Amino acid sequence: QRRTRMRSFTAALTALLASTAAAFAPNAAPQTSSAVSAMPDRMWDSMVDPNERSKALPFLPRPINLDGSMVGDVGFDPFYLSSIPKNFAGFIQPPQWEEVEGIPTLYWMREAELKHGRVCMMAWFGWVAADGGFGFPLRFPGDIYSVESVPNSFAAHDIMVAQGSMGFMLTAAFLIEIATGAVLVEVAKGESDREAGDYKLDPLRFLVGKSQEEVDRMKLRELLNGRLAMMAFAGVVTQAGLEGGNTDFPYF
Repeated sequence: QRRTRMRSFTAALTALLASTAAAFAPNAAPQTSSAVSAMPDRMWDSMVDPNERSKALPFLPRPINLDGSMVGDVGFDPFYLSSIPKNFAGFIQPPQWEEVEGIPTLYWMREAELKHGRVCMMAWFGWVAADGGFGFPLRFPGDIYSVESVPNSFAAHDIMVAQGSMGFMLTAAFLIEIATGAVLVEVAKGESDREAGDYKLDPLRFLVGKSQEEVDRMKLRELLNGRLAMMAFAGVVTQAGLEGGNTDFPYF
């Protein structure tokens, strides 16, 4: 009877050890092809070029839409916003109005970059010029715009709102936006092959008679100056608005 108990105990212990070892053994059954194909595609795979690095950020893969064909394109898009597929025509007019071909992401972003750059070039110049950064304060004629009434650019916003001048400026900006937005409607409909940011505005005829290489060089200069102006304007406003900072030129 004692031997029988020992044999039973040995058999049970052997079975326990065998089941424990099986739990840690790798699964030898191959994964079926249907299970592999059922895995969803990653959006990331369509957003980057895995075989090429970004020129601006060589530790990151190149955004798929930034292939260097556009003027000023150095592949700088660390958040890959340009790779997100989206139709931006809905920002111009409600999609319920009519069906349109749409405005792709890269076109919209280049349009926005140029617009913000141009606005900031004028804004930085106006901010510094009104504060006398070029030797004397450049102001509109009239006592309400004098240095006594508006001591500096930082204080100008609240003073202009109180005077009512800001309302006129916002109305003018609204009308300009409506007029310039009409061409984007044509682009969304596929009725215009206009290049992003091109309003055919060249009053000094800088581009007349120029080769495509010279035209691209001028476009690159505008783009680089616009990018610099966006950082410069953000910097001057921040510096002037810091607590304990100096709101007068040179803002130190």
